[in-house]
Amino acid sequence: MDVPLGWQVAKLLVSIGVVLGLSVVAERLSTRAAGLLSGYPLGTAIALFFIGLEISPNFAAESAVHTLAGFSATLALGGGYLLCGRRNGLSGVLAGTAGGLVAWAIAGLLLTRFDLSRLGGTLITLAAILVFMRLYRHVPETAATPRGGFSWPALALRAGLAAGIIFLITGLAHVVPSAWAGVMAAFPVTMYPFLVILHLTHGAAPVATVIKHYPAGLGSLLCYALCVSLTYVPLGLAWGTLTGFAAATLWLLTWTRCQARWRRRQDAAT
Repeated sequence: MDVPLGWQVAKLLVSIGVVLGLSVVAERLSTRAAGLLSGYPLGTAIALFFIGLEISPNFAAESAVHTLAGFSATLALGGGYLLCGRRNGLSGVLAGTAGGLVAWAIAGLLLTRFDLSRLGGTLITLAAILVFMRLYRHVPETAATPRGGFSWPALALRAGLAAGIIFLITGLAHVVPSAWAGVMAAFPVTMYPFLVILHLTHGAAPVATVIKHYPAGLGSLLCYALCVSLTYVPLGLAWGTLTGFAAATLWLLTWTRCQARWRRRQDAAT
């Protein structure tokens, strides 16, 4: 179907706003906070919402079931980027991108071979989260030093990457099965452009910190995808999206409180 121009403009504006907001968090607060928020349903929410708007809520709900397992492919992308993108500068970005995309494609191809249920997809990603959190436990913490705002080239790169990925995912959803659409919706639409900018402006070390904390934030994404897979059809896209964000926010608040209590106990013990 022909997609109205207004919907295309909305995708562009939302994608730009989310990526810029994530970059502000990293520069003004911390790369740890940015890593956790990278797991918040930002890019996935945009992709699934516009898939439902352009195709149908039912197709988007079916895709969201496969998105649950697709987050494992996103974790693989982060691992591939971390392994291959250890150098600073453009060469590190290109190597990290290549390694991350290869890892994502292999994991995604494997996942689409299986007819997964909500429970199966969730369990696969939960297991992947535990594995990657253990693998990343020795990655050092490095903060991103503020650079005093955004430059026009950085703004253009963020906008182009985020919008391009969103348009590619929602465009391909018209011609691929719901399984592939769901896995593509799990692609880190907001995190990847953010990693590229952070890598180019601050080097590989802060990027590793963001990737390290990304698995911990995926719980909110799982809550979101599970919720919209159940609510898009009976409640519609708007209410289904709001319900999904409420579930994701509740999980993120609970997770951060549990982490804070655990740190206080560790500090008290030491």
